[in-house]
Amino acid sequence: MTFKPSEALSRVKPSATLAVAQKARDLRAKGVDVIGLGAGEPDFDTPDHIKEAAIDAIRRGETKYTAVDGIPELKDAIIKKFRRDNALDYSASQIHVAPGGKPVIYNAFAATLDAGDEVIIPAPYWVTYPEVVRLQAGTPVEVKTRIENGYKITPAELDAAITPRTKWLILNSPSNPTGMGYTAAELKALAEVLLRHPHVWIMTDDMYEHIVYDGYEFATIAQVEPRLYDRTLTMNGVSKAYSMTGWRIGYAAGPEALIAGMRKVISQTTSNPCSISQWAAVAALNGDHGFLKPRNEAFLRRRNLVLAAVEEAEGLVAPTPEGAFYVFADCAGAMGKTTPSGQEIQNDTDFCAALLEAEAVAVVPGIAFGLEPGFRISYATDDDTLVEAGKRIQRFCASLK
Repeated sequence: MTFKPSEALSRVKPSATLAVAQKARDLRAKGVDVIGLGAGEPDFDTPDHIKEAAIDAIRRGETKYTAVDGIPELKDAIIKKFRRDNALDYSASQIHVAPGGKPVIYNAFAATLDAGDEVIIPAPYWVTYPEVVRLQAGTPVEVKTRIENGYKITPAELDAAITPRTKWLILNSPSNPTGMGYTAAELKALAEVLLRHPHVWIMTDDMYEHIVYDGYEFATIAQVEPRLYDRTLTMNGVSKAYSMTGWRIGYAAGPEALIAGMRKVISQTTSNPCSISQWAAVAALNGDHGFLKPRNEAFLRRRNLVLAAVEEAEGLVAPTPEGAFYVFADCAGAMGKTTPSGQEIQNDTDFCAALLEAEAVAVVPGIAFGLEPGFRISYATDDDTLVEAGKRIQRFCASLK
């Protein structure tokens, strides 16, 4: 019997970031000295007090099913986190916990999108956003941002993208893949547009909230404009700041009716997040955050290493990220050039493939994030590796004629 994919599956592309990470692993297995800069995963370990909380939970027998969208203790920790960090007040009935950020997004869109509903997604964007929209038969509306605006959507661009079919706007700050963050003033200006369009809901992906630099002050839109509180799903998680990518805990807060719909979805899909991971997340949110400062200092140092390498590479340019651990490099200056082997670089996919072949550096092409020509560099790795990667990228760019 021949496998026939569903119409929904045929609309969806596999994750480009995971594909690049797997390609790097495959090359290493063959003995190639490849440098993988594709994965969006901190190289730091989960802090010990969080691991100990998980071990204690196992010993207490916290290994059974839980409430489908989060144990009361974790919801309480999330409520305290939003109040402490964002000046936002929520009740337990407004909190949703899922096994990672992707399921939070999936549950929200499964609960709200009908065929043809539009979701505005500023590009470059995290690769998952448009694919989850397509899974629900929605229509991603990709608004291509400009490097001179820090790869951030402007009020005029947002206003022009809104139609009667618009259901959601996604805002990711600091951004994956650019690391650029919206200021409170920029969010306020976007909010003024949204207040004129009361049918549009807002999803904020704040996953990199605690990884920021150069005095950048994080803000989220429901905090900046309280009149949008009842139309905003504020999403976060423990993966990035707490180095808990494998623990799979994402969470969000929003209007009770929306959260109830998301709870219905999760009850018939994944059911509850891992019970042990939930207790670890309680310790993460409630515990000491002193480890963030030295880790952010390390990320800042690494960011500067990458920016310096990009600046010295022929044909590349990149803005300075305010947060996260990515640099999004524009490689328009390399288009139309030819590699020593005779291959013409026609797009960023060509550029990244040739870079991998010539210098064994794996990065993700901008087309995967909806904006080309460019590529994302993840600097969530050690300094020496980044210095070597920078030398290889410069050597490759210099070889193009």
